[in-house]
Amino acid sequence: MTPLIEVENLTLQFRTDEGLITAVEDVSFTLMKGEVMGLVGESGSGKSVTAKSLMHLNARNAIYSSESRITLHTDTGPVDVLSLRTPRELNVVRGGAISMIFQEPMASFAPAITIGKQMVEQLLLHSDMSKSTAKSVSIEMLDRVGISDAARRFDQYAFELSGGMRQRAMIAMALSTNPSLLIADEPTTALDVTIQAQVIDLMKDLVSEFGMGIIFITHDLGVVAQTADRVNVMYLGRLVEEGPVREVIRNPRHPYTQGLIAALPKLEDLDAPLTPVPGDIPSPLERPAGCVFNTRCSQVVGEECMALVPMNCRLDETHSVACHIYREAAE
Repeated sequence: MTPLIEVENLTLQFRTDEGLITAVEDVSFTLMKGEVMGLVGESGSGKSVTAKSLMHLNARNAIYSSESRITLHTDTGPVDVLSLRTPRELNVVRGGAISMIFQEPMASFAPAITIGKQMVEQLLLHSDMSKSTAKSVSIEMLDRVGISDAARRFDQYAFELSGGMRQRAMIAMALSTNPSLLIADEPTTALDVTIQAQVIDLMKDLVSEFGMGIIFITHDLGVVAQTADRVNVMYLGRLVEEGPVREVIRNPRHPYTQGLIAALPKLEDLDAPLTPVPGDIPSPLERPAGCVFNTRCSQVVGEECMALVPMNCRLDETHSVACHIYREAAE
């Protein structure tokens, strides 16, 4: 398979009144064309910040380390994303080769502008289409994501649509520029279970039809199990486990991943109490030394957990974990 985007040693800090806050630390991964990658973790784990880095969308107080590299492979050659500066340059990753679906569509659609007008505007910005062609493409895309009577919906406002319909409209808008990479930031969280299933099936169909890569951000391992090929588990800005989704869910190796899976409701025993991961995720202002999970881990193996950042241990060709428990495997 051909790499679509490569992230190497991504470290990102935010300059604040309290000092520098580390949001992402030494994150590396590769997404292949046609692959769906799940990015999993609690709120505050750095998932969305990592995804926004791929589009250079983080706030102006963001500082990337000199070792950070994000390389997007396009038909015209590789693009060094972090070197892009001007609006014209950034068009490559902002709505061009990369599109993003946000958790709440109402925060993305302008309430006083029709959905169709917003879709046409982005097509005029990112292509050389005429206005009439852009309208035709937009209506066709609304129809392809399962919105009935697409021509009428084209002239409606976001508040006139149901939650599931708005999410579909947002997917249509993201796909209308024919991106190579689609970032879906918790796109099913605000939807009921039936609509969630429809959106998940839709995204699977889109991968098959368009061959794009998808980064699916969520805290729900159940959703990841249905959608992703591979999963990366994040905690407090670091990747702690990576591997094929079935392998990670059936055989989780990092204590944090084990905790996330143990916290899922058990269908075979609905009366069983939920077992959340103990404690709370620390503030980025109070990042623990050593392993960032040591304040909540039930399997601390020694002083190294408190003092040393764990190496990324390769368990096999496809499954890796960053934990001192497996340091012998790394050695």
